[in-house]
Amino acid sequence: MTSSAATGTLEQALAHAARLLDSNPALAAEQATEILAVAAGHPVALRLLAAARAAQGDVLGALGILEPLAGAQPNWALAHLDLGLALGLSGRGQEAIDALRRAVALKPDLPQAWRALGDHLMAAGEHADADAAYANHVRHSTRDPRLLAAATALVENRIPEAEALLREHLKQAPTDVAAIRMLAEVAARLGRNEDALNLLARCLELAPSFHAARLNYALVLHRNNQPEQSLAEVERLLAVDPAHPGYRNLKAVVLCRIGDYEPAIRIYADLLEHYPRNPKVWMSYGHALKTAGHTQRAIAAYRRSLQLEPSFGEVWWSLANLKTFRFDADDLATMRRQLARTDLGDDDRLHLEFAIGKALEDAGEYEPSFRHYAQGNAIRRAQLHYSADDTRARVRHIRERYTREFFAARAGAGSQARDPIFIVGLPRAGSTLIEQILASHSQVEGTMELPEVTSITRALREQGGVDSDMPYHDALAALDADALRALGERYLAHTRIQRKTSAPLFIDKMPNNFMHVGLIHLMLPNAKIIDARRHPLACCFSGFKQHFARGQSFSYSLEDLGRYYRDYVALMAHFDTVLPGRIHRVFYERMVEDTEGEVRRLLGYCGLPFEESCLRFFENARPVRTASSEQVRRPIYREGVDHWQHYAPWLAPLQSALGSVLERYPDVPESEAI
Repeated sequence: MTSSAATGTLEQALAHAARLLDSNPALAAEQATEILAVAAGHPVALRLLAAARAAQGDVLGALGILEPLAGAQPNWALAHLDLGLALGLSGRGQEAIDALRRAVALKPDLPQAWRALGDHLMAAGEHADADAAYANHVRHSTRDPRLLAAATALVENRIPEAEALLREHLKQAPTDVAAIRMLAEVAARLGRNEDALNLLARCLELAPSFHAARLNYALVLHRNNQPEQSLAEVERLLAVDPAHPGYRNLKAVVLCRIGDYEPAIRIYADLLEHYPRNPKVWMSYGHALKTAGHTQRAIAAYRRSLQLEPSFGEVWWSLANLKTFRFDADDLATMRRQLARTDLGDDDRLHLEFAIGKALEDAGEYEPSFRHYAQGNAIRRAQLHYSADDTRARVRHIRERYTREFFAARAGAGSQARDPIFIVGLPRAGSTLIEQILASHSQVEGTMELPEVTSITRALREQGGVDSDMPYHDALAALDADALRALGERYLAHTRIQRKTSAPLFIDKMPNNFMHVGLIHLMLPNAKIIDARRHPLACCFSGFKQHFARGQSFSYSLEDLGRYYRDYVALMAHFDTVLPGRIHRVFYERMVEDTEGEVRRLLGYCGLPFEESCLRFFENARPVRTASSEQVRRPIYREGVDHWQHYAPWLAPLQSALGSVLERYPDVPESEAI
């Protein structure tokens, strides 16, 4: 036989084996084995044999072929694709990511590889990279030129162009679910969550089994503060594929949002069996452990993350943010080495600055500590668009609108439920301590910083007129008694998922709700409102050295902090005038000096009998989701009161911005009240 004839026969045999894969994988395996007996080590025949074994459920047998094959053929994209898929099936998710990334780097037009990569990245908590992989899947699987152009624009983050192309495409093909899902992704990236939810709901109405769209839907519901609905969508996905790592990761994230930490911890522990080299999953695991009170396990998880990625600034800050944790000399040296890197991104850099600031503070090196805090704040401040003038205008508007007459005209409106206890004020003012004291009472349940009031203000803002400077307040002023009661009932319904016990009262400890006292009073007139207040320099500097996960944009400049504190004092003084006796104020310093007296007054305001357990709040093992989580697991300590004085030489801008509010504390200057 000539060599060309032999080649022809080999190609025919390979083609025949490939055709058998779908219908009879066992026969395909036999055919591939026969070929290999003649042409030992033939790469295509080996790939076919691996595929046949995988099709018969023998994933380990497939891996036994594919791992050496991919090693011998480092530039063959299809071998790395098959290896990635098999690794994923065998639970070796982190290695699957590596193999699939290698495959798409060698050959970008592999839609199956992009989709599988997206699934594994979602499982590993790499949501932005997962979104990009899913967009590339569409880009390389479509033949429609408009959809191809839109997907390319989305991958390259040319969002306005992607939106225009998708809208034009959907005019011609209004039921194209792939295009609807991509338009939802555009809306989500632009922060238009309601639009994204509506588009994804339409997508699932047209294609209920479009699982990728349902995963997006669950994720946007979670981001839009609808955890109950998000969890329902995740459970629908898990009913189809219980082992899917991406679905399980999102379930863990949502469980943490609603306070179910122990099942979330179990999910993260299992995911880490499959993604042991993923620093983000280790960090998420650490966060859940920390909040649930497993401090040493949390530290071990954070340490493991840093072994994998020493420059991971957020994890260094997570250790610092335990407050009771102390860095050693090796930690400080490592952080300084990472900070010196020229290839470090701003996010890692600012977290490292805060963490080093904390390490030096604990060592008593206050001047260099302040410099690092200041640098971390400067990086974060440059990323934000905060305006102290806008905050002052907002406070002025609220003071002008919410008068005695305004409230008198709406007396008796709202839900009459007395369930919530709102703790408001500035961050780092002692609100977590108050929460822990109250949550140690048999009739009170602690939850977390609930975002529901903010969600209601967002909904009111959307109802307001487009020409209004303050649409939320205009919309609220237009509501009648029934509508105000409905708002209160909505608040209670949406927060019910956070309540795990039969206690009649629960705490909402969102500090920023001081801006929404008017709304809270109107929709829940029997709810209690507690204002946590702390010495201006202690409170503001404590905020300055704290990097917040989100929000608190005013806290990254000493001047902004001082002005914000003044506006807060002025606003609360106004509500003291127009709603006398409505708000109970707790001064942190008084709580430290006379704990039992302050606790008795606090419980009296809430209409609760005194219980000794409230003085032993540090024995309460409930999850605590704030920066003070470790501190409130210890008895009250005095050193926090005056600690800011170590930094007094550098606080002149803060003192100047605070003005008479600092001079008169704890009293309120006449100019700050109405």
